[in-house]
Amino acid sequence: MGGTSGSGGREHVRVAVIGSGFGGLGAAVRLRREGITDFVVLERADSVGGTWRDNSYPGCACDVPSHLYSFSFAPNPDWPRTFSGQQAIRAYLEHVADTFGLRRHIRLDSEVRMMRWDAQELRWEIETSAGQLTADVVVSATGPLSDPKMPEVPGLAGFPGKVFHSARWDHDYDLRGKRVAMIGTGASAIQIVPAIAPVVERLTLFQRTPPWVMPRTDRSITAVERWLHRQLPFTRAARRGLLWGIRELQVSAFTKRPNQLGLVESLAKANMARSIKDPAMRAKLTPSYRIGCKRILLSSEYYPALARPDVDLVASGLREIRGSVLVAADGTETEVDAIIFGTGFHVTDMPIADRVVGAEGQILADAWKDGMQALRGATAAGFPNWMTIIGPNTGLGNSSMILMIESQLNYMADYLRQLSVLGGSSPAGKVALVARPSAVNRWNRQVQARMERTVWNTGGCTSWYLDAQGRNTTVWPGTTGEFRRETRSVDLAEYEVVRVGERERVPAAVSATAGPKPRRSRGGSAGAGAAPLPGALPPDPRASNAGGAGVAPGGASDAGGAGFESEGVA
Repeated sequence: MGGTSGSGGREHVRVAVIGSGFGGLGAAVRLRREGITDFVVLERADSVGGTWRDNSYPGCACDVPSHLYSFSFAPNPDWPRTFSGQQAIRAYLEHVADTFGLRRHIRLDSEVRMMRWDAQELRWEIETSAGQLTADVVVSATGPLSDPKMPEVPGLAGFPGKVFHSARWDHDYDLRGKRVAMIGTGASAIQIVPAIAPVVERLTLFQRTPPWVMPRTDRSITAVERWLHRQLPFTRAARRGLLWGIRELQVSAFTKRPNQLGLVESLAKANMARSIKDPAMRAKLTPSYRIGCKRILLSSEYYPALARPDVDLVASGLREIRGSVLVAADGTETEVDAIIFGTGFHVTDMPIADRVVGAEGQILADAWKDGMQALRGATAAGFPNWMTIIGPNTGLGNSSMILMIESQLNYMADYLRQLSVLGGSSPAGKVALVARPSAVNRWNRQVQARMERTVWNTGGCTSWYLDAQGRNTTVWPGTTGEFRRETRSVDLAEYEVVRVGERERVPAAVSATAGPKPRRSRGGSAGAGAAPLPGALPPDPRASNAGGAGVAPGGASDAGGAGFESEGVA
């Protein structure tokens, strides 16, 4: 759906959403439910789906239960398995886009190249691969698992065989009969190894650090279960509530009492011992850090695959490549035909930050050079009318990220309401909110103080949760319920108001008293009472006042679940 014509003939919209994964599509649905239809979703690829479009490697699946890994406002009673695969999740996202009428807003093949804040007009100038436009507000939903990280390995350029990252799988390359090297032992690798081991001639896994692996009790969801969830929605809500509640109870062990995780370590060791009989190999596969410090992985096939006679484990990182020979840090040499990198993503150094230029001409990446930080995981000082979904310190170590996404959508909705009230009779977009540096710093100090006791900081590992300075700028050190309460509404005391023609910023808490009191977001309810998919959603989302929060697992007001810390991708 197009916007109005701006200066220079460029299209102008109220809101520009960047990305069409769970965060971007969720934001689009929430905008429509707030009565905002003047928005676009800018997607760099040729289809929606985000990380579930990009990660299509063999064995790709989610390690969060299906009924918790979905929007609360779009329940799906027909999930095929307790832990759904990539195709089912991608199909779910496509269905959400269709059912909520989002296609008219989505601009495919429109990669954002640069966003600049226009301080005179109080709007964002956006340059994309498909043209230019302007927007009053930008919602960045690119996600932390969108840009693969390839290591700089000496000799890689001269490797004569096939090379690709797990998130850019080359389906035209036939692995059958090939000698293959898998680099990395993250969430993607432990799914890829069992999937390709039976078809390749020989598989060599290069392991720099062993992961803790728990069994994954996946099964088909029976026809009877699906029928019950369609006919009796409370059974679906109860299932979701139970899954959510169990994970909420686990949080204290990760955040306050890491020593309680010893029993979980014992279970992980038992999972290994069932398949790995060689004591020397078990020693190589046993981590030296506390379980939970790095992401806990789920697989019942990984260890059996490593026990195969045609699979080799090199308990060392890759040092260099000499022609077709891979040389490990311990000197082990392996000749291969193909290299698959499962080396993760740019999480603490997201490339989108290089493309955002704020009010003082500062690039977001420079503002975050000493570590990412955003007020309530959403807004950054110096960047008016800009917010991010799945921002700093919003990741999870044991639950579903859609719970966090929907909480951030609550915050986004109230942010837009505050702009509307503060703007009064002014033309749309002639007022902006920018987070106060003091508020951002205070929030970040509180988060980092809580982080000191967590297993992610005390468990004795180096993980992708930590940035270059060793700070954990990725994970939320609390429950999803706590985060929901912290993002229920915008506190104007934490913001400054900027208006057209004003030379100085007006403290938001003061300026808000000049007009009607901004309405607080109270959320709504759409989840438990909504019809199932297909046909699960209101025919016209604009008619709903649900506010996107929906009904949380078990009926409490909350959100749903997409997985930064929980997806089956590294």
